[in-house]
Amino acid sequence: MLQIRDIIWGLLVIGCAAAIQVQITPNQGEISMGDSKFFLCEVVGDAKEIDWYAPSGEKIHSSGQDLSVSRTDDATAVLTIYHANIDSAGIYKCVAKNGDKEAQATVQVKIFQKITFQSAPSPQEFNEGEDADIVCDVVSSPPPTVIWKHKGSVIEAAKDVRYKIMDNGHLQIRSLKKTDEGMYTCEARVMARGEIDFKMMKVVVNVLPTIRARQPDVNATADIGSSALLACDADGFPEPTVTWTHNSIVLETGDKYSLNEDGSELVIKDVKKVDEGDYNCIAKNKAGQKSEEVSLNVFVQPKITFFNNQTASEFDEQVTLLCEAMGDPTPTISWSFGNRVFTEGEQASWTRPDKYESLDRNVVVRSHARVSSLILKNVQYIYAGEYLCIASNSIGQDNQNIYLEVRYAPKLLGRVTTYTWEGNPANISCELEAHPRASVVWFRDGFQLPSPNATNMKIYSTPTISYLEITPVSQNDFGSYNCTANNEMGTESKEFLLIQAEVPSAPEIQQVEPFSSTAVVEFEEPDSMGGVPIIKYRVEWRLPGKEWTGMEYDANDDMTRITIVGLKPETTYEVRMSAINGKGKGENSLASTFKTEPVREPTAPKLEGKVHNDGNSLKVTWIKQDDGGSPIKHYLVRYKAKHVSDWKPEIRLPNNSEYILLSGLDWNTEYEVRVVAENHQGKSEPGILSLRTTVEPTAIPDALDGGSGLGTGAIVGILIVVFILLLVGVDVTCYFLNKCGLLMCIAVNFCGKAGPGAKSKDIEEGKAAFTKDESKEPIVEVRTEEEHTPNQEGRGPTEPNETTPLTDPEPAAADTTPMVVNLLPSTTANSVTESLSTAQSSPASESTTLTISTSSPTKVAPTKSSPKNSTAPHPSSLKADPQPNVGPLVDLSDTPKVGPSSLQTPLVIDSVTPPSANADGPQSKCDSVKAPDSTQSKDLQVDGPPKDAPNALCTDSTTPAQNDGKTVKDDNTKNETEVKNATAEVKTVPNEAPQANGNESKA
Repeated sequence: MLQIRDIIWGLLVIGCAAAIQVQITPNQGEISMGDSKFFLCEVVGDAKEIDWYAPSGEKIHSSGQDLSVSRTDDATAVLTIYHANIDSAGIYKCVAKNGDKEAQATVQVKIFQKITFQSAPSPQEFNEGEDADIVCDVVSSPPPTVIWKHKGSVIEAAKDVRYKIMDNGHLQIRSLKKTDEGMYTCEARVMARGEIDFKMMKVVVNVLPTIRARQPDVNATADIGSSALLACDADGFPEPTVTWTHNSIVLETGDKYSLNEDGSELVIKDVKKVDEGDYNCIAKNKAGQKSEEVSLNVFVQPKITFFNNQTASEFDEQVTLLCEAMGDPTPTISWSFGNRVFTEGEQASWTRPDKYESLDRNVVVRSHARVSSLILKNVQYIYAGEYLCIASNSIGQDNQNIYLEVRYAPKLLGRVTTYTWEGNPANISCELEAHPRASVVWFRDGFQLPSPNATNMKIYSTPTISYLEITPVSQNDFGSYNCTANNEMGTESKEFLLIQAEVPSAPEIQQVEPFSSTAVVEFEEPDSMGGVPIIKYRVEWRLPGKEWTGMEYDANDDMTRITIVGLKPETTYEVRMSAINGKGKGENSLASTFKTEPVREPTAPKLEGKVHNDGNSLKVTWIKQDDGGSPIKHYLVRYKAKHVSDWKPEIRLPNNSEYILLSGLDWNTEYEVRVVAENHQGKSEPGILSLRTTVEPTAIPDALDGGSGLGTGAIVGILIVVFILLLVGVDVTCYFLNKCGLLMCIAVNFCGKAGPGAKSKDIEEGKAAFTKDESKEPIVEVRTEEEHTPNQEGRGPTEPNETTPLTDPEPAAADTTPMVVNLLPSTTANSVTESLSTAQSSPASESTTLTISTSSPTKVAPTKSSPKNSTAPHPSSLKADPQPNVGPLVDLSDTPKVGPSSLQTPLVIDSVTPPSANADGPQSKCDSVKAPDSTQSKDLQVDGPPKDAPNALCTDSTTPAQNDGKTVKDDNTKNETEVKNATAEVKTVPNEAPQANGNESKA
């Protein structure tokens, strides 16, 4: 019985233990650095204890500074992490126990650093021209991506070498400019969390002061209590402070010196001779300081010490103006009046600037010591005014205004006649000049105006003019009026006439030019305007015997034509004209009869045009002319460039169109535009206009691409020196290798050295060049001949410029006679020169240029710059096949074979790259070269003799080398070689390179 009970209790315990379950909410956690977070541990079942354990395995007590555990009830326990840091990360465990039974759950806590800007000060200041390091220290976990913006745009360091984003997130700006100043945004992003934050900071660019003396040398007067002003203008950012020093002593405001508010102006009071010297103006700000030197020269400037103003009356015999001055050196004194200058001893023609009336011998200048006198003879009222006495020496000058007052009787001016009509007010103007001021009185028939009972007259006066305003009410108000001016010098009177204005006379119709619905009336203006201007013309027209229909047109200057509209076709009309002025409408002219044209085609539109703003567009406008008596249906526009014959497609526009804009035209091209108006009767003659578009704007070339910077003389000199050095090099080479040339001639004739005739028979037969190398292979000269960069379009390494023998000869190969091969021009865009890939053991470069030429066996193949070494007329280019760019092979196996003792001639392959492909150039008569199946590159492979790639050897049809049976002479050897047209093949050479001959030539 006891055993059964134990079994039952065991089953109960197991059941209870199995019932305990632990769950943590949330089941995982990410906490930002410095933040706090709690985790809830919930237990399902009966648990006596619920405990939390730290990642270190230690039990977390109920309260702590960073970690805290609290029980809200018997089934839950809350873990709180305060102010999380890196040490707070890890796996936390919640354990629920009931006796010896327990259950647990874990949660992994990850601590991450939010985007935090540790240092992003604003503003940040830098000096112009230096490399700026804009600080933005930002941290997060994982590390953020930093993006910089300026004025709202992302800074792309890859596109602007001035910008560089450092590894620490700072922005470096090289050679800082003032334009770089402004607000910058440092933006940090963490892609894993999609987190973003930014800081804006102001960048201030301090500019080193610039300073400029307003006057580097200042002359000052001494011992007269005057002051000297020394000034300099400084600029920079921030605004610089300006100080002055003299003899290394800083000058401050006091009894002797005075400085303005910003220090830019230094005033030296009571200048003495000891004040003379150099003064330094120093401008200083955060970016540094600059100084400028100002020299003070102390002299005695001219000073006018006496002058006299004069008063004279008109018609006096003479008046004298005096001016006295002092200075060191002694000043000279001159006089001026307006724009006329008088100097000592002058008896000149004195004129008023605006009248230029001759007054001969009326002005005399006399000077004695420091006194000058200006004598004016036969005084006139126009002499009055301001005279300038000018005293000057080498240091400066002094001016003094001297006034001459001339008293004279009134002088009356003004227009004598004035026109008006009854009821229209008019002003009679009486202009006067007088000194002293004159009074003006108006009279009529001896009675002073205005009379007490006259209400239609008023007088308005100023010091120089008097107006009599009259509003005529009857014919009696017209007539003569007297203006009388009076001052103490005399009285002057003048009569003015007020005349009754009339309506204008009739204009005279000269002719009428009729059209279908319009007519142009040509006329002459009236003989009499009536005293006042014509303001309008009235044109009237009618059918014979019908009522007149009219229209008024505003009068313009030189108006002689008026167009009347709205007429009926093929109809007889009468037309007459009249003129209108302020008084009224004048008489009608005699009627003129005309008949309009029948309905017909419109008159050609009148065209006007201009070049549009973008330069290659034209705006053409037209003015509708006579429509021919039938409404215009539409306009037809055609245009073309003048230098071509084909017109652009015709453009049809509605009848109310007034212009067309032609866009997308060629630059700097003259265009012809024709516009035709069409009505129901047909098309008008075209209105024709020619316009030229502007020249296409081009960017200014970079100074680096503008040329070599050398003058023509320098370039010519360099070329001459290079040519002389080249000749010397060739002569030295010939001396050592071929025992010939200028040096050899000198050695034989002056030094007694044995000449080339003393050589052995083997040398005479041409075997000397090959004594150490019995190879019968031709020598291949490898050199670069391209006009442009050898590695054009990045194809291959740099080509060597030296003569290098190929590898051991193929057993079947034999010595060959000299051969000249002329290659045809290429029609492709690629360079003709192909890279020659040799075997790994070959001493030649992987990319070479081959040219064919002939040379003497005992002479090294010279470079192409020597004029005597050219054997082909002009090396031409090879025409490329549309297949991949594989160079042609030339087989020389069919050429005559020469025995071992024969003359060995170097084979030089010469190719010149044409400047460009020309589709219109001479066409090749040879078949296109077929590329082998395994075309893997553009290089010409020479590792072995391709058996299935026969290629035809062709020559340029424009060169003499192509003709059968013709002989090509080598300028060096004088040997003749007959050029055959038979197909030849180039045999490739083995990969093994022979030992270099002692007689090999290195170009």
